[in-house]
Amino acid sequence: MSQNPHIIIVDDEAPAREMVGDYLKMHGFTVTLCDGGKSLRAAIEVTTPDLVVLDLNMPEEDGLSIIRDLKSRTNVPVIMLTATASPIDRVVGLELGADDYIAKPCELRELMARVRSVLRRSGPKAVTAAAGAAAPEKTDHLVRFGTKWLDLDAQALRDDEGNEHPLTASEYGLLKVFAANPKRVLSRERLLELANARDAEAFDRAVDLRIMRIRRKIEPDPTKPAVIRTIRGGGYLFSPSEK
Repeated sequence: MSQNPHIIIVDDEAPAREMVGDYLKMHGFTVTLCDGGKSLRAAIEVTTPDLVVLDLNMPEEDGLSIIRDLKSRTNVPVIMLTATASPIDRVVGLELGADDYIAKPCELRELMARVRSVLRRSGPKAVTAAAGAAAPEKTDHLVRFGTKWLDLDAQALRDDEGNEHPLTASEYGLLKVFAANPKRVLSRERLLELANARDAEAFDRAVDLRIMRIRRKIEPDPTKPAVIRTIRGGGYLFSPSEK
């Protein structure tokens, strides 16, 4: 990540995007302002940002479809701005790969805290073992998850041929927690706590969705998960390969 993280603000309302942009610039961020999906895609063609702050409610192209398109092509973290703060929109956005959300009109100091939190989780230096949980010494950097390898240094999920499989910052956060806690049952609440996720109500439902997405990427048979197992009434358990 660059010394001054680059953030793209996407909002069809000029006063709103300029207010957020000016505030982030004041705090040392490099900022690009976009009025919709078309200008966002043009900006990303020029340079990949460290984070996108995206308004969900825009007339030309709604934010959820922009997230879907963005996440199909990049791993850039996204914070959603939601005027309605609809729980359904929030959960759908999280399922599509968004990393956090904040209701509009937003308190700028709160937005700043969210921005820094997401950048910490997605940045290369975010790789630290969860408090009180030590990762095995020889698997600090490469952890086997079923059919894939999680590279903690590069924050990448790769297969045995070295091909990279895209991970959102939040999916990586969960895998990192499992890597630091093998053979330990983790409740949804504990997973949220260790992954530094906020808003338990929205994220609690999103945990199950994210685990489902992760299983599709790592399980030999996602319909019969053996790597990340569901423990009824308990939560989830990572079962490392004994090989």
